[in-house]
Amino acid sequence: MKIALHTLAPGRAVAACALAFALGSGASFNSYAQSYKLKDLELSQVRATPTVAGAPTGAVYLSVANRGKSPDRLIGGNTPRAKRVELHTMNMTGDVMRMREVDGMELKPGETLAMSPGMGNHLMLVGLTAPLKVGEKFPMNLRFEKSGTLEIEVAVEQASTPPAHGHMH
Repeated sequence: MKIALHTLAPGRAVAACALAFALGSGASFNSYAQSYKLKDLELSQVRATPTVAGAPTGAVYLSVANRGKSPDRLIGGNTPRAKRVELHTMNMTGDVMRMREVDGMELKPGETLAMSPGMGNHLMLVGLTAPLKVGEKFPMNLRFEKSGTLEIEVAVEQASTPPAHGHMH
Protein backbone atom coordinates (compact mmCIF):
# COMPACT_ATOMS: atom_id res chain seq x y z
CA MET A 1 0.00 0.00 0.00
CA LYS A 2 1.22 3.50 -0.81
CA ILE A 3 0.10 6.65 0.95
CA ALA A 4 -0.28 9.96 -0.86
CA LEU A 5 1.23 12.54 1.45
CA HIS A 6 1.95 15.21 -1.11
CA THR A 7 -0.56 17.62 0.41
CA LEU A 8 0.79 17.33 3.95
CA ALA A 9 3.45 19.47 5.58
CA PRO A 10 6.66 17.53 6.35
CA GLY A 11 5.93 17.38 10.08
CA ARG A 12 2.47 15.97 9.43
CA ALA A 13 3.65 13.28 7.00
CA VAL A 14 5.05 11.04 9.77
CA ALA A 15 1.87 11.44 11.79
CA ALA A 16 -0.22 10.64 8.72
CA CYS A 17 1.80 7.47 8.14
CA ALA A 18 1.23 6.36 11.74
CA LEU A 19 -2.47 7.14 11.48
CA ALA A 20 -2.81 5.38 8.14
CA PHE A 21 -1.13 2.33 9.66
CA ALA A 22 -3.75 2.23 12.41
CA LEU A 23 -6.60 3.01 10.00
CA GLY A 24 -5.57 0.39 7.50
CA SER A 25 -5.34 -2.39 10.06
CA GLY A 26 -9.00 -3.34 9.87
CA ALA A 27 -9.00 -3.40 13.66
CA SER A 28 -12.15 -3.63 15.70
CA PHE A 29 -12.80 -2.39 19.20
CA ASN A 30 -13.66 -4.24 22.40
CA SER A 31 -16.51 -2.04 23.63
CA TYR A 32 -18.30 1.18 22.90
CA ALA A 33 -19.27 4.14 25.02
CA GLN A 34 -22.82 5.30 25.56
CA SER A 35 -25.20 6.46 22.84
CA TYR A 36 -26.43 10.02 22.25
CA LYS A 37 -29.49 11.55 20.65
CA LEU A 38 -29.91 15.00 19.07
CA LYS A 39 -33.27 15.58 17.38
CA ASP A 40 -33.49 12.85 14.69
CA LEU A 41 -29.83 11.85 14.99
CA GLU A 42 -28.60 8.90 17.07
CA LEU A 43 -24.87 8.64 17.77
CA SER A 44 -23.21 5.46 18.99
CA GLN A 45 -19.89 3.60 19.01
CA VAL A 46 -18.00 6.77 19.97
CA ARG A 47 -14.32 6.00 20.48
CA ALA A 48 -10.76 7.13 19.77
CA THR A 49 -7.62 5.13 19.21
CA PRO A 50 -4.59 5.57 21.49
CA THR A 51 -1.64 7.54 20.17
CA VAL A 52 2.07 7.36 20.78
CA ALA A 53 3.95 10.09 22.64
CA GLY A 54 4.72 13.02 20.37
CA ALA A 55 2.08 12.19 17.77
CA PRO A 56 0.46 15.47 16.70
CA THR A 57 -2.76 13.84 15.49
CA GLY A 58 -5.33 11.28 16.62
CA ALA A 59 -8.55 9.79 15.26
CA VAL A 60 -12.13 9.57 16.56
CA TYR A 61 -14.73 7.18 15.16
CA LEU A 62 -18.50 6.99 15.65
CA SER A 63 -21.74 6.08 13.96
CA VAL A 64 -24.52 8.58 13.24
CA ALA A 65 -27.96 7.29 12.28
CA ASN A 66 -30.42 9.78 10.78
CA ARG A 67 -33.86 8.57 11.91
CA GLY A 68 -35.63 11.59 10.41
CA LYS A 69 -37.08 12.40 7.01
CA SER A 70 -34.69 15.29 6.22
CA PRO A 71 -30.99 15.18 5.45
CA ASP A 72 -28.42 16.76 7.76
CA ARG A 73 -24.64 17.14 7.70
CA LEU A 74 -21.87 16.78 10.24
CA ILE A 75 -19.94 20.01 9.67
CA GLY A 76 -17.37 20.22 12.47
CA GLY A 77 -16.38 19.80 16.05
CA ASN A 78 -14.02 20.84 18.80
CA THR A 79 -12.40 19.37 21.88
CA PRO A 80 -10.02 20.68 24.54
CA ARG A 81 -7.73 17.74 23.62
CA ALA A 82 -6.73 19.22 20.24
CA LYS A 83 -6.24 22.55 18.51
CA ARG A 84 -8.83 21.58 15.92
CA VAL A 85 -11.06 18.78 14.69
CA GLU A 86 -11.07 18.05 10.97
CA LEU A 87 -13.50 15.85 9.03
CA HIS A 88 -11.50 13.40 6.91
CA THR A 89 -12.21 10.74 4.34
CA MET A 90 -9.86 8.03 3.07
CA ASN A 91 -10.04 5.91 -0.04
CA MET A 92 -7.86 3.72 -2.20
CA THR A 93 -6.96 4.64 -5.76
CA GLY A 94 -5.18 1.58 -7.10
CA ASP A 95 -2.66 0.81 -4.39
CA VAL A 96 -2.44 4.40 -3.10
CA MET A 97 -4.28 5.43 0.06
CA ARG A 98 -5.53 9.01 -0.09
CA MET A 99 -6.72 11.00 2.89
CA ARG A 100 -8.34 14.40 2.50
CA GLU A 101 -10.22 16.90 4.60
CA VAL A 102 -13.89 17.46 3.71
CA ASP A 103 -16.20 20.33 4.67
CA GLY A 104 -19.03 18.06 5.79
CA MET A 105 -20.35 14.51 5.94
CA GLU A 106 -23.82 13.80 4.55
CA LEU A 107 -26.40 12.22 6.85
CA LYS A 108 -29.15 10.94 4.57
CA PRO A 109 -32.60 10.15 6.01
CA GLY A 110 -32.89 6.53 7.12
CA GLU A 111 -29.17 5.87 6.71
CA THR A 112 -26.21 5.50 9.06
CA LEU A 113 -22.81 7.12 8.62
CA ALA A 114 -20.38 4.63 10.19
CA MET A 115 -16.83 5.74 10.91
CA SER A 116 -14.33 3.01 11.70
CA PRO A 117 -10.63 2.27 11.23
CA GLY A 118 -9.81 1.43 7.63
CA MET A 119 -11.17 3.12 4.56
CA GLY A 120 -13.84 5.78 4.95
CA ASN A 121 -14.53 8.68 7.27
CA HIS A 122 -13.06 9.72 10.60
CA LEU A 123 -12.58 12.80 12.75
CA MET A 124 -8.94 13.90 12.85
CA LEU A 125 -7.73 15.54 16.04
CA VAL A 126 -5.00 17.95 14.95
CA GLY A 127 -2.55 19.43 17.44
CA LEU A 128 -3.12 17.04 20.34
CA THR A 129 -2.47 18.57 23.76
CA ALA A 130 -1.29 15.15 25.07
CA PRO A 131 -1.22 11.56 23.84
CA LEU A 132 -4.53 9.68 23.89
CA LYS A 133 -4.23 6.81 26.39
CA VAL A 134 -6.34 3.68 26.67
CA GLY A 135 -8.99 4.02 29.37
CA GLU A 136 -9.24 7.79 29.37
CA LYS A 137 -12.25 9.83 28.24
CA PHE A 138 -12.51 13.37 26.95
CA PRO A 139 -15.31 15.74 25.88
CA MET A 140 -16.00 16.71 22.29
CA ASN A 141 -18.64 18.93 20.69
CA LEU A 142 -20.00 17.98 17.28
CA ARG A 143 -21.75 20.51 15.02
CA PHE A 144 -24.51 19.51 12.65
CA GLU A 145 -25.85 21.79 9.93
CA LYS A 146 -29.54 21.49 10.94
CA SER A 147 -29.64 19.70 14.30
CA GLY A 148 -27.21 21.99 16.14
CA THR A 149 -24.41 21.07 18.56
CA LEU A 150 -24.06 17.99 20.74
CA GLU A 151 -21.53 17.37 23.50
CA ILE A 152 -20.30 13.79 23.64
CA GLU A 153 -17.72 11.88 25.65
CA VAL A 154 -15.04 10.01 23.71
CA ALA A 155 -13.52 6.86 25.22
CA VAL A 156 -10.00 5.92 24.16
CA GLU A 157 -9.96 2.19 23.40
CA GLN A 158 -7.34 -0.25 22.21
CA ALA A 159 -8.30 -2.12 19.07
CA SER A 160 -8.95 -5.80 19.79
CA THR A 161 -6.75 -6.86 16.87
CA PRO A 162 -3.21 -5.48 16.64
CA PRO A 163 -2.28 -3.79 13.36
CA ALA A 164 -0.82 -6.12 10.74
CA HIS A 165 2.84 -5.56 9.93
CA GLY A 166 4.06 -4.61 6.49
CA HIS A 167 1.28 -2.18 5.59
CA MET A 168 3.53 0.89 5.60
CA HIS A 169 6.44 1.86 3.38
